[in-house]
Amino acid sequence: MTTDAAAPGAARLPGDPPGGRRAVLVWSVGVAVYFVAVIFRTSLGVAGLDAADRFHVNASALSTFSILQLLVYAGMQIPVGLMVDRLGTKKVLTLGAILFTLGQLGFALSPSYGTALASRALLGCGDAMTFISVLRLGTRWFPARRGPLVAQLAGLVGMAGNLISTLVLARLLHDVGWTTAFAGSSLAGVVVLVLMTLFLKDHPEGHGPEPVAARPAGETGSARDARPGYVREQIALSWREPGTRLGLWVHFTTQFPAMVFLLLWGLPFLVEAQGLSRGAAGDLLTLVVLANMAIGLVYGQVVARHHTARLPLALGTVAATATLWAATLAYPGEHAPLWLLVVLCVVLGACGPASMIGFDFARPANPPERQGTASGITNMGGFIASMVTLFAIGVLLDATGDNYRIAFSAVFVLEALGVSQILRLRTRAARRERERLVASRVETVHVPA
Repeated sequence: MTTDAAAPGAARLPGDPPGGRRAVLVWSVGVAVYFVAVIFRTSLGVAGLDAADRFHVNASALSTFSILQLLVYAGMQIPVGLMVDRLGTKKVLTLGAILFTLGQLGFALSPSYGTALASRALLGCGDAMTFISVLRLGTRWFPARRGPLVAQLAGLVGMAGNLISTLVLARLLHDVGWTTAFAGSSLAGVVVLVLMTLFLKDHPEGHGPEPVAARPAGETGSARDARPGYVREQIALSWREPGTRLGLWVHFTTQFPAMVFLLLWGLPFLVEAQGLSRGAAGDLLTLVVLANMAIGLVYGQVVARHHTARLPLALGTVAATATLWAATLAYPGEHAPLWLLVVLCVVLGACGPASMIGFDFARPANPPERQGTASGITNMGGFIASMVTLFAIGVLLDATGDNYRIAFSAVFVLEALGVSQILRLRTRAARRERERLVASRVETVHVPA
């Protein structure tokens, strides 16, 4: 990733970080933590049927694993955003890595359904601390113009973690069994903890967080953070920005179809509803991940060069996803043809990159001292949608005798809700973003030489 040379015609903003090789090294360590967190997060996606047998649970109880994990994840987003803004990236990432490593190890050793649930909750808590921290790390080490591409690359590395769980962990489960596979994978958490201790730093020298001009004279940053109402003020100011809310709804609407498919219900759908072998189903899950990685590179470049492409890309992805799901579920035969399932999985691969566009609405809408909080609000969207859909599919499967066509129709309800909110907020967000851009240009013109 080239980060130290300016793009043609791109001006460096005042106070922009320099980028360069050291930025890539430090950022790579942070992304490695996120990579491991995604492996742990998605490990249940390839072990869903094994978990049902191991803990003797039905579809609703099985979905509770992922729902609880996502509930903790979504509920932690705003607190984590505030923690990142206040404590910095390294401390939050370190705590996150400790928690998700203990959660993965606990899941490996759990003797009962209850202890397994507690382990997934702990894992979700640690996982929640990773992505927002990595986004913050990118804004601290790279120039602003690189923001969309850096964010997409972080998402791409996360999907590589999904690929590892799909290919490697699935095989380990088959070869060495549940306990050894999950306990062995938890060692990756120890590795990234060592890497963070040695190499991670919150920001380059001379590019620390700027003081907040509005705070009372003589008040230090720590005093400002500790005063009554600071947390409420951070959340309220972030939420007040239409760009933050638009980012949340873009993330909500685009991410969940692929998340639900990869996290839990894709393998059962392909095996039980479409009659594929586990091997063939695993290949299709891998295709989703590979498509995500390829499309993420394209989306990142397009958004970085053409800012107006953000909303068309997001809405186009939603439309394509809805169309392919409708074609698959409404197919008149007992099973959809393989070519249609392949196209569905390729389109689902665009959901992750499209969800990253949500951060490209929230980022310019908020000043640096609120980036973590705004990112936390945005990141809640897709995980709330995923949690609701996971639960709805599990309940509908139990209620209809495993009728996947009815159960997966829940996807359309949440997509319709999300699109309505995106269309409602888009004009206000665009107007506010233009106002901020004009104001920043005026400030740049008046910066002393």
